[in-house]
Amino acid sequence: MENLNERERIGKRIAELRKQKGLSQARLAELVSINQGHIARIELGKYSTGIDILAKIGYALGCRIDFIEN
Repeated sequence: MENLNERERIGKRIAELRKQKGLSQARLAELVSINQGHIARIELGKYSTGIDILAKIGYALGCRIDFIEN
């Protein structure tokens, strides 16, 4: 099991969902109105982003942000 921090874990999940939807990073960035480089850094866990951008990413991927129990 990988030892990822939360930022890396969420970024990895965004990348998985994006690929499942058949979207490129560039297309997701276009849908969210941010730079493709930001999407890349978010997916790698290298960039801390705010809830508003995360919500836009979620919406573009057909998801919503929620808190769930472990």
